[in-house]
Amino acid sequence: MDVISFTAAFVQHTMEAAEGGHDWWHIHRVHTNAIKIAETETVDPIVVELAALLHDIADAKFHGGDETIGPATAKHFLQTQAQPKFPESLSNHQIQHIIQIIENISFKGGKEITQFHSLELAVVQDADRLDAIGAIGIARTFNYGGFKGSEIFNPNLPPNPHMSKEEYKKGGNPSLNHFWEKLLLLKDRMNTETGKRLAAQRHSFMVSFLCQFFDETGIQPQGFELPATD
Repeated sequence: MDVISFTAAFVQHTMEAAEGGHDWWHIHRVHTNAIKIAETETVDPIVVELAALLHDIADAKFHGGDETIGPATAKHFLQTQAQPKFPESLSNHQIQHIIQIIENISFKGGKEITQFHSLELAVVQDADRLDAIGAIGIARTFNYGGFKGSEIFNPNLPPNPHMSKEEYKKGGNPSLNHFWEKLLLLKDRMNTETGKRLAAQRHSFMVSFLCQFFDETGIQPQGFELPATD
C-alpha cells in the first residue's frame, strides 16, 4: 500500500459517521477533481493528493467552529502514521505544505482574503469548490440544511453575499441563501484554467435550477436576483 492509498483508507474510516455533504464521498470527489486539475498544472502531486484527502478530516463547522482541529489532526496523522511508514515519499517540507493548504482552503465569507498562496493550494481549492457547485453542490446544500434544521427558503430573509468571516461561520440562514452567500460567487474565484472551465458549466446548471425554483414558487423577492450566465 502506498501513502495515498494508506491515507485514503484512514480518511474513509475516520469519516464513517460524517454528515452526508461532508463525508468520505465528498473527499473522494475532491480527490478526483484535484487529480484532474493537477494534470494541467506543474505541481507536487503528492502534496495535492494528500491535501485533497485530508482537507476536511475535521471540519470546523462540526467542531464548534474550531479551525485548528483539522490541520492538527492531519499533521498528527502525517507525522506519526504516514511519515514513519513512508519515510522516502514524504518530507517535512511536504507535510508543512499540506497543513498550510488545509488551513487556507476554506471559503470564509465574501470579505475573507487568503494569506497563503501556492499552486498546490490553488488546485485543491478549485477541486473543493467544484464539489460545492453544480448538481452536487445543490444536493449538498439542502442535505446540510436539513441536517441543521434550516428552512429551505424564506422570502423575508434575503441573503447577504458580503458577510464577514464571523457572520458566515455563524450561519443559521435558509438553505437557499447559501447560493448567494457562497455558491454563485465561486465561479469567479476559481484559480486554474481547468477549474474555471469546469466551474462555468456547473454555475450555469445552478442558475437554471434557481430559475426553475422561483418559477415553481411564483415569487422572486428582492435580494434573490439571478446572475447572467455566459
